Amino acid sequence: MCVHRCDWAEVNDLLVADHDQHWGVPLYDDQQLFRQLLLENAQAGLSWTLILSKQAGYQRAFDDFCPAKIARYDDAKIQSLLTNPNIVRNQLKIRAAVTNAQAYLKIQQQYGSFADYCWSFVGGAPIINGWRHAHQVPTCSAESKAMSASFKRHGFKFVGATTCYAFMQAVGMVNDHLQSCFRYQQLC
Repeated sequence: MCVHRCDWAEVNDLLVADHDQHWGVPLYDDQQLFRQLLLENAQAGLSWTLILSKQAGYQRAFDDFCPAKIARYDDAKIQSLLTNPNIVRNQLKIRAAVTNAQAYLKIQQQYGSFADYCWSFVGGAPIINGWRHAHQVPTCSAESKAMSASFKRHGFKFVGATTCYAFMQAVGMVNDHLQSCFRYQQLC
């Protein structure tokens, strides 16, 4: 049986697994949403395959993506992360992870839930697109622009509209699987 996937996923086994199991599946767990945002921030300007290959390293280096722990990282911890070959050793991105963890905690306090805050940008339910071709899939949307602006107002870093759109796609706020992809109907 031939399985049809989104074109981008057919590049390597890491992308196939991510596409088939995670990408576009609605996430409502605060910490899992934070995890995905941290990884999307790390990916900015790099390939998603690189980040997937370092995902276990990120989990270990960033205390299982626990925002409360990450928010307390000091300069010594940041310096140790800068020498860790299992993550992207970019000082600005590592510092952004700390800043974003602090902003995340404030969002939770203000809105009661990071998930409620994030999902409010799509009205609480996934936007189901119906793209037939990969070139139709946008790199940002009005919703991702609004999310980016709000994230920035709350102190987040590395959260441009394109990064926010990739985040929204990954956590299922937007179903951008192509109509020909076997996951499209499963996630509608």
